[in-house]
Amino acid sequence: MRFGEKVSVDIFGASHSEQLDVILKGITKGHAIDFDGILQFMARRAPGKDPYSTPRLEKDFPIVTSGIENGITTGADIVAYIKNENKRSTDYSSIRYTPRPGHADYAAYLKYGKDYDPTGGGSFSGRMTAPLCFAGAVCIQILAESGVEISAKPIMIGGVWDDDVAMKERILQAKAKGDSVGGIVQCTVRGFKGGIGGPMWDGIESKISSAMFGIPAVKGIQFGSGFDGAAMTGSENNDPFIFKDGKIQTETNNCGGILGGISTGGDIVFTVAFKPTPSISAPQSSIDMQTCEQVKISVPGRHDPCVVLRAVPCVEAACAIALLDMLYI
Repeated sequence: MRFGEKVSVDIFGASHSEQLDVILKGITKGHAIDFDGILQFMARRAPGKDPYSTPRLEKDFPIVTSGIENGITTGADIVAYIKNENKRSTDYSSIRYTPRPGHADYAAYLKYGKDYDPTGGGSFSGRMTAPLCFAGAVCIQILAESGVEISAKPIMIGGVWDDDVAMKERILQAKAKGDSVGGIVQCTVRGFKGGIGGPMWDGIESKISSAMFGIPAVKGIQFGSGFDGAAMTGSENNDPFIFKDGKIQTETNNCGGILGGISTGGDIVFTVAFKPTPSISAPQSSIDMQTCEQVKISVPGRHDPCVVLRAVPCVEAACAIALLDMLYI
């Protein structure tokens, strides 16, 4: 699985494979990398720490085998792996040929055939975001050298907006019923210079959107005023230009820091929608693919009642990879 051009990320493995491998290509030599900072970033995504996430506990400690020596990038491919140490593959034996509603099981069966193994969600699992966050953490540190800051936060969970306590309570309510909830993450990029990107498929929106849809459970994205802007008039949605602090700026930011696919120098702002976790213990209807009979399933195993909280660093990581690639191009 690969993303990027000049700066690219290759990710290998599956939720219950022995390890997850990542190769970050295109990083030039001489960048100082804070490994403790990488660990702190990855810890924000790591599971098993609170009642709002899966109880599967993984260390998520990346072993770097190439590309960084004594804390400095060498210019070679940055290669690392992360061990999967807390697998329970037998949890999935009862649904081997019964696709989970909302999950990739059936689509994977169509593509890969009857021998596809859905254990833990395979390569479609949120577990794949562990190596993504490693690569993204490296890119975040390199972007920070030029003053770029990326920060994301949940703004809605299960229909509850902008209230951390109430959003977490909503997760626990769904969990108690064997159900799940989705939500929205907002991401803001500050300090990214203007003039980067291009029209049509070379635009920043195109690049960031492609990166975001590499995160499992992402179902939508909007920039600036997004879909709300579609209900405005041009005079309402347009951002007037002003001269402030010695430079040309927009007075408002309905464009989300991007015009014509090119950065304006203002804050890049976008929101990402995450669907509810499809693996739930509440009974659902499915099909036994061996007999084609209608069945009821209750998904076993350990799953997030909501992926939104752990997805926040994933959004930052994917954004960083996309933007660094655009800078290098």
